[in-house]
Amino acid sequence: MVPALLKWIGNKQRVASTIVAHMPTTFNNYYEPFLGSGAVLAELLMQDDTSLFPHFHHAYGSDILPFLIEIFRSIKDSPDEIIEYYTNEISNYYKNPEEQYKIIKNRFNQNHNAFDFCLLSRTCYSGVIRFRKTDGYMSTPKGPHNPIKPSAFANRVALWAELIQKADFYTESFEEAMLKPQSGDVVYCDPPYTHSQSIIYGAQDFDINVLWDKIAECKERGAYVMLSINSTRESKKKNISIEIPVGLFERELTVNCGTSMIDRLQNSGRDMADEVVHDKLLLTW
Repeated sequence: MVPALLKWIGNKQRVASTIVAHMPTTFNNYYEPFLGSGAVLAELLMQDDTSLFPHFHHAYGSDILPFLIEIFRSIKDSPDEIIEYYTNEISNYYKNPEEQYKIIKNRFNQNHNAFDFCLLSRTCYSGVIRFRKTDGYMSTPKGPHNPIKPSAFANRVALWAELIQKADFYTESFEEAMLKPQSGDVVYCDPPYTHSQSIIYGAQDFDINVLWDKIAECKERGAYVMLSINSTRESKKKNISIEIPVGLFERELTVNCGTSMIDRLQNSGRDMADEVVHDKLLLTW
């Protein structure tokens, strides 16, 4: 398991190895058009070091958040800069977390600085990157946890910097990104949950029907498409799945994703033992 660089809602870190294990053993390029924390991409690149995918060539991660993509680009090209930023800022944060969180959040909301966004992801409540629909203002409260120490963050950056040398990152919509995969490529889609994530930046206008069309186009070109999508919550007691187009996917698996971070935020103080969320992992081959 690759340690998380960012704290991120819906982070697939715990199930990334399961997702990678279901990829075809022979494929060319890898595309992840809903990059988020990049957990699956990182796990694939880590596994590639063991030569499990001998024909894998290159990875491409994309997202509509420019400040998110800038984090990955910076770590790939100049990791020392974000390490220095985190080291300086976190020292001040430890002295007065409440005040410093407000300062960093307000600064980010004014200029969308990528390094501020990285620090907010590590200090906000459970990585719930929540934006107001009216003006795009990041409104997530500070989390109760202590963010990782500079030395631990530096170690993670160093690891990620090495891993993602075989990857490129682009600020673009999933519609644009999914025009690129060709025959023999793998596409992994982890879109916003259709039942609960309209508060996430960029998810307000997300249309699952457009995604179905793009998956069908990729499949027609000969690309392998994998999709994580909401299935059940409350430990399989409540069905939150959506209707899947007939014939689009060939296989359906169930993946245990743990407790929803949005549920934790909305139900603070309540026992969440029976709130496990399960995803569907759908494959077009």
